[in-house]
Amino acid sequence: MDPTIADDHVRAFADPPLIDNAAELLAAAPLHAIVYGFTSSSYVRGAADDAALKSRLEARTRGIPVVIPCAAAALALTALGVKRLAVIDPPWFSGQLSRRGANYFQAHQFDVVHNGPAGLPSDQRAVHPGQLYEWVRTHTPANAEAVFIGGNGFRAIGVIQALEEDLQRPVLTANQVAFWQALRVSGARTSIAGYGQIFDRELPTS
Repeated sequence: MDPTIADDHVRAFADPPLIDNAAELLAAAPLHAIVYGFTSSSYVRGAADDAALKSRLEARTRGIPVVIPCAAAALALTALGVKRLAVIDPPWFSGQLSRRGANYFQAHQFDVVHNGPAGLPSDQRAVHPGQLYEWVRTHTPANAEAVFIGGNGFRAIGVIQALEEDLQRPVLTANQVAFWQALRVSGARTSIAGYGQIFDRELPTS
């Protein structure tokens, strides 16, 4: 894996026809939601393209809803009533890519008070959740009402509860918000404890 991922490859990942064909294949199964898991794709292509990608994929899924993590994060922040946000990205995101992430959330009318990659090893297998916990805990500014940890390949799920307890504010991750929205659009009402206060919230109505 390269120390930082290249924007061109990230942008091309969401181009047809490969993911469109994959969505159609998945839709042959008895599913209630499908998640497209690629945070950096949303950062590079932007919020408007996420909406177009969702529509494009759902045209191939026979009505099965498609969840896109960054769009799910925007919904989660709205459900939580949050406006001021700290965005912390994986160390394999360049500074430029992380700034595009800030632009993504600003396009959704959120005030990004901090953004940047975490100063940890640029290796998915080398990052221990304890390291991520310490980084987020010490780099979240006091004026941030919530934290979003980007990157579907970032092992962040295990730090959510401890960070919410310590920071006394919501902590969101790319995989967590995608799972939250997938549960909601599928109609599941499973109780989820220990993975963030977002699971106590419904999808916003507008």
